[in-house]
Amino acid sequence: MATKKTPKKKAVRELIQVPDGVYFYAVGKRKTSIAQVRVYANSKEANGVVVNGRKFAEYFPLERLQSTVLSPLVAVGQEGKMEVFAKVVGGGFTGQADAVRLGIARALIKFDATYKKALRDLGFLTRDARIVERKKPGLKKARRAPQWAKR
Repeated sequence: MATKKTPKKKAVRELIQVPDGVYFYAVGKRKTSIAQVRVYANSKEANGVVVNGRKFAEYFPLERLQSTVLSPLVAVGQEGKMEVFAKVVGGGFTGQADAVRLGIARALIKFDATYKKALRDLGFLTRDARIVERKKPGLKKARRAPQWAKR
């Protein structure tokens, strides 16, 4: 006799609407994370940074991840003056935070090209290209060989 499974209830959360108007778009990547970022310069609503429809403090609960995401805005003095909407897929929290940071930095340059030197000097425009190395045939992991036995 088969038992009937009850579907899990999805958590209800407040989704924040994206405003209409002019925005600056950029893509940021880190490891396997891809962030599509929109920066709204003259926005009347004060949502701040929104990631995947949630406030970024809710999406990135760790303080170091929050400071990573906000660092390009703080560097150019635009914190609290711009609205940022990001859609992130893939990877883990750290990779996603770094991808959003790169996307914000690239979008800020499209907004104002004079920010480029400040962001470049702080390393916010450098794409961290480190990804997981693939597993090779005959090995246990990417570089780990099977244990060698003399006899």
